[in-house]
Amino acid sequence: MIITCLKIFLARIVDVSLGTIRTVLVVKGKNLTPAIVAFFEVLIWFVVAREALNTDLNSILIPIFYSLGYATGTYIGTIITSKIVDGLIGVQVITKEKDDKMLKEIRNKGFGVSVVDLKKTNDLEKKDMLIIQLNKKRLKELTHIIRSNDPDAFVVINETKYVQNGLIK
Repeated sequence: MIITCLKIFLARIVDVSLGTIRTVLVVKGKNLTPAIVAFFEVLIWFVVAREALNTDLNSILIPIFYSLGYATGTYIGTIITSKIVDGLIGVQVITKEKDDKMLKEIRNKGFGVSVVDLKKTNDLEKKDMLIIQLNKKRLKELTHIIRSNDPDAFVVINETKYVQNGLIK
């Protein structure tokens, strides 16, 4: 029985990880790769579900291992996706006005950045908004620069589906 439970557990990890990867690829606008991944995902799922439902073993361990495989597959799938699926992100930073040191450091690291002057509101000091598009693999580097220069900066990060022209590193 433990062999059956382990087969179900491992197969669910593979099929759910594939499902997570497929979903991210679809959101990123890919077409053919998610279709191929979907074929193998459902094939594995079908074989595993059939084995789990048609076994002569009557034990609570089978649904537990099935569910544990699903949960573990979701976790592993998100890790895999973050490593292999490239993507662009947009970062908007609201910071104190004319923080030339931070702006210079961001540009020296090769990031393209646009600066927008924000209007004064509620008698607060004037602020700037920095708009930066970058490859998500460099986000940690950018956020370190921002935090070391302005720990109080308001930072918004969004997935970017499409960019035309401009400087992206």
